Amino acid sequence: MATAEYRIRRSQRARRVRVTVDGDGTVTVTLPRRAPEHAAAEAVRELEPWIARRRRVLARVAEEVVRPAGTLPYLGETLTLRPQPARERVHRRGDVLLVPAGDPRAALERFYRRAARREIAHRLDAATARAGTRYAGLTIRGQRTRWASCSTEGAMSFNWRLLLAPPAILDYVVEHEVCHLEVMDHSPRFWALLESRVPDWRAHAAWLRRYGSTLAL
Repeated sequence: MATAEYRIRRSQRARRVRVTVDGDGTVTVTLPRRAPEHAAAEAVRELEPWIARRRRVLARVAEEVVRPAGTLPYLGETLTLRPQPARERVHRRGDVLLVPAGDPRAALERFYRRAARREIAHRLDAATARAGTRYAGLTIRGQRTRWASCSTEGAMSFNWRLLLAPPAILDYVVEHEVCHLEVMDHSPRFWALLESRVPDWRAHAAWLRRYGSTLAL
C-alpha cells in the first residue's frame, strides 16, 4: 500500500499516468480514460520517494514567500482583502480588494480571470505588433501544469495565476508564446529568437520552476 494519499483525475487527452504534487502537498494522479484505478496506486507507490522530496521542496519554497494574512499579490503589488457582507463580486479599490464575506476564493478566481484577460491582451497585442505577427484568439484558463500555450492556428491560452507573479514573469511568458507564432517547437532557433527578445529569460523560467507552486489563492 502506498503511504501517500492521493486523488484521481481522469483525462480524455492523457496518454500515460502522471503524478503531480500541488503547492499544498496534495498528490494528484492523472489517468488516461481507460486506465484502471489500480494504476494510480502503483504509480504513487513507485514514486513515493520523489513525492516526499517534492513535498519538502514545496514546504521550503512556501516559507520563502509567506504572505501577510489577508493579502494577495497582483503583478508585484500587494492587495488587502476587505470582506463585506452581502457582496458577491470582487471589486478593486486602490490597493484594497472588496470581497464576499466567508470563503471568497471562487469570487477571487473570477476577479483574477477577468483581470487576466485585460492584463494579458494588451501585452499580447504589443508583443505581436513588435514581432510583426498576429494571433487568432485569447483564452484564459486555470491549468495545473501549464502556464500558457500557442496552437498551430495561433490561438493563445494563458493561466490566470500568472497575475499572482511579478510582472516580469508574465511579460516573459507572453513573449515565449509570441515566439511560438514563428517557431512552434523548442528548437535552437526558438531559443535564439526568445533570447533576442528576452535576454534574461532563463532567470524568469527558473523563477517559475521554483515559485510556480506558490501562485495560488
